[in-house]
Amino acid sequence: MKFSILTLFPNMFAPLKESILKRAQDKGLIEIEIINFRDFSACPHKKVDDTVYGGGQGMLLACQPIYDALKSIDPGRKAHRVYMCAKGETFTQTKAKELAAKRKHIVLLCGHYEGVDERVLELCFDERISLGQFVLTGGELPAMVLVDAVARMVKGVLTSEECYRNESHYDGFLEEPQYTRPQEFMGKNVPEVLMSGNHKQIEEWRKSNRRKV
Repeated sequence: MKFSILTLFPNMFAPLKESILKRAQDKGLIEIEIINFRDFSACPHKKVDDTVYGGGQGMLLACQPIYDALKSIDPGRKAHRVYMCAKGETFTQTKAKELAAKRKHIVLLCGHYEGVDERVLELCFDERISLGQFVLTGGELPAMVLVDAVARMVKGVLTSEECYRNESHYDGFLEEPQYTRPQEFMGKNVPEVLMSGNHKQIEEWRKSNRRKV
């Protein structure tokens, strides 16, 4: 799976070069390309924003640099294009599953300042996604979250499908409590059933201790 991220701040994406995602990229399971769409500005000074028609605070990202960047990386319009913004559909595990199952190439646009000219969004993007009912300074952090959530369900990224199928939210439930050594910690003990060796009872305990979302 390929992720193309359009941003004005490419240095923010260093976390995508660490841990599981780094190994997945090294193995060729996923590809992550970071595109600074300022490089596509037709302005001699590489300006990408302008004042808002009708007045208002702040600057708005203009159509041209974003449009030309998209033409360069996805000329046949085969990728699924997503604008990360506070006004989008709230991102969920269900959406992550859908993107992982149905998409081979995802383009993510990271908004900034007061947002993006509506015309390029209507003409060039398939959907808008938000992390929740709050506002961040830009779309870079949401883009990283989406890449992480989707990439880990790409075949081979984790050691097995069980690694994510049994996790919270995958099937509408939250995971059961989990424990490791020592058996007793500050007066709190590991439930006896988990040390019984009875796999049927352990599975029943796990199911009974999962909570519906």
